[in-house]
Amino acid sequence: MLLVQLSDLHIKQPGALAYRRVDTAACLARAIARLNALAPRPDAVLVTGDLVDRGTADEYRHLKTLLDKLEIPWWLLIGNHDAREPLREVFAGRPELRAGGEFVHYTVDIGPLRVIALDSMQPGQSAGTLCEARLAWLARALDAAREKPVIVALHHPPFDCGIGHMDAIGLDSAAAQALEALIAQHPNVERVLCGHVHRPMFVRFGGTIASAVPAPAHQVTLDLSPEAPSTFTLEPPAFALHRYDPRGGIVTHHGYVETFEGPYPFHEPSGDLID
Repeated sequence: MLLVQLSDLHIKQPGALAYRRVDTAACLARAIARLNALAPRPDAVLVTGDLVDRGTADEYRHLKTLLDKLEIPWWLLIGNHDAREPLREVFAGRPELRAGGEFVHYTVDIGPLRVIALDSMQPGQSAGTLCEARLAWLARALDAAREKPVIVALHHPPFDCGIGHMDAIGLDSAAAQALEALIAQHPNVERVLCGHVHRPMFVRFGGTIASAVPAPAHQVTLDLSPEAPSTFTLEPPAFALHRYDPRGGIVTHHGYVETFEGPYPFHEPSGDLID
């Protein structure tokens, strides 16, 4: 089973650039074309938040026109740049976005995997949290999925990454500790998937692995100095491709939206290694 993870789309109104420089809509269009061309075709696409940049209905309408071209089933999570009600208004045909009452959280089965989508957003704030109500909902969702391999997905990483300005707006420490304690009680959790940091990251967490992904547009600058400024770079746009096999669990590949030279053979037609 193949699951694509996209994150941090930051779609703006048509014609607008993110940070006066990045055409995020064009970046997403190229990413969608790349995903549609993948062979074998993935089973689903999971978008782990920051779907748009300002949380407006106009931005979500623009996002919808772009996602309508995606030929693979897709599922949306909410991030700190998002807003719950405009998202629900524009994507009224997606009942899972209202299934959690106040919060945009839900569960969905994708092949053999149960995906538990969490809402870590705090309105008006960049940092994330998981309140008692959300943690209680997660506990029930995990208990209901004890017989299945599980992915828990949320926007804010529940770990410090060393990029100071991103750690300052991550998931708050109390919520991260509570989440880790819950995950540790469920060895069937294959992965905790996150967005927000615009970079590939992996860390041990609650007896499993938590991971984050690059963005299809701009990336956060890789600068681990203590006082690193809040900046971005135009590194190659990318996505994650999570391959699940019941014998070995999840193996994650990172794919690039851009295409490059190749593929070239390693061997001569005779079978000898090319010298």
